[in-house]
Amino acid sequence: MPQLENRTYDELNLGDTASITHLVTERDLTLFAAVSGDTNPVHLDEAFAAATPFKGRIAHGMFSGALISAAVACEMPGPGTIYIGQEMSFMRPVRLGDEIRVELEILEKLPKNRVKIATRVFNQDNKQVVDGVATVMAPTEKVSIERPTLPEVTIG
Repeated sequence: MPQLENRTYDELNLGDTASITHLVTERDLTLFAAVSGDTNPVHLDEAFAAATPFKGRIAHGMFSGALISAAVACEMPGPGTIYIGQEMSFMRPVRLGDEIRVELEILEKLPKNRVKIATRVFNQDNKQVVDGVATVMAPTEKVSIERPTLPEVTIG
């Protein structure tokens, strides 16, 4: 089972990077809609979405935000990180079947263990879909734990 290991405030340096990738699936959109309550048909109804400027279904914007949160929580700084804030600009849509990559980069170390992190998301064509900056409180204690196993969720 893979480990989750954090980087403490003292271990973080300007320019440090981390990334995760994720293939956007039908299941993702359905589960995100169920959890968030956002059932906007542009995400769930192909016929409706085809008549929009997007010409088809797109992922919820905050789904990318959730993946950014996962990268911060699990990769850098990792377990023990506390989110303070997040700015995001949505630059282009994320579609079903896109393989998106969340890239994090340490921009600034602030007092009280706070850190500013660039949060950029790119699609499989290396086109940026989200640009942002997170402010977090980095952990001060080193942690290495077993990655929790998620239960299987069935849709239907």
